[in-house]
Amino acid sequence: MDHDAMDVTEARYELVINVDARQSGAYDDVDRPQLRARIYRVLETAFAHATVARNTFHMEDRGDGVLLSVPSRIPVTRLLGLWLIEAHEKLREENRALRVPLGLRIGMHVGPVRHDDKGISGRAVDLACRLADSGTARELLTAERADLVLVVSESLYADVVSGGGKFIEPSRYSSARLALKPGEGEVTAWFHLPGRPAPEIPDGRSEPDGRNEPGGRNEPGRRTGSGESGESGDPQDVSGASSAPLDDDDYYDSARYSVQGDMSQHHGNVYHQPVQIGRTTGGTDRAKG
Repeated sequence: MDHDAMDVTEARYELVINVDARQSGAYDDVDRPQLRARIYRVLETAFAHATVARNTFHMEDRGDGVLLSVPSRIPVTRLLGLWLIEAHEKLREENRALRVPLGLRIGMHVGPVRHDDKGISGRAVDLACRLADSGTARELLTAERADLVLVVSESLYADVVSGGGKFIEPSRYSSARLALKPGEGEVTAWFHLPGRPAPEIPDGRSEPDGRNEPGGRNEPGRRTGSGESGESGDPQDVSGASSAPLDDDDYYDSARYSVQGDMSQHHGNVYHQPVQIGRTTGGTDRAKG
C-alpha cells in the first residue's frame, strides 16, 4: 500500500479548529464576500504571528466559516495561546470600522482525523463543529457583546488548558454541559472570552440547534436568547451609535464600542493595563433588562 492510500485509511491525531461567523445568514450576496475576506484576514494574520506556516496545516472553506486541522508537530499551546490572542487582536482591528462587528465562534478539539482528497472527517471533526455551533457559544457571544468566544472540549481542557502556559489562563474558562444532536449524548465543554474573566454561563441546557431548553434562566441585566444579532458590512465610525434596527437584538441600536487598555501589552502572561472590551449602551432602561 502506498503512502497516499494509507493516509485515507489511517487517522492522525490533530488539533481540529472550527471557525463560524455570527449569524452569517444576515449577510446578503453583496456583503458575503467581505465577510469571508475578513475571516481569512483574521486567521491568516494569527497564523503568521504565531509562526505557523500555511503549508503545515489543512484548511478548507465552509462558506461562512473555516475548518482547520493542525498536525501534532505544532504545539497545541501555541494555538490556544499566542494564535488565539493574535486572532482576537486582528478581529478587533477589523471591527473598528464596522457598524455591526463580526463575531466569531471557535471550537477546538484534539482527536483522530482522517484525510482524503475532499477534506477531513472523523468524530473529532464533528465535535469541534458541534462546540462552535452550540447554543451556549451563540448566547455568550450575544449576551456578553463579545467579538470572539472559544469553546474547547473537556479532554483538551484537561490535557492542555488546565496546565496553563504562555497566554493560557485556565481560571478564565467556565464549563457547561452541552446536549449534542440526537444519539450523540452530552459533553462537557469549556468557554473562554479572550481578554475577560471566566464567563458566567447562562442557566439552561444548550440544544443542538442553538436554542436553550424551556425553563432556562437568563442572566439578570442581560438580554439572552436563541437569536443573534444581524450584521452588515456598512462602515461607521465606532464613536457613533448604530441607528438602524438589527433583526431581533435591538440592543445594538444604541451600542458602541468601549475599549480601554492595550491587550497587546503583556509580559509573562499577565496583562499590565486594565482591559475592557465590549460595548456600552446609551440608556439605563436596557441595562436593567
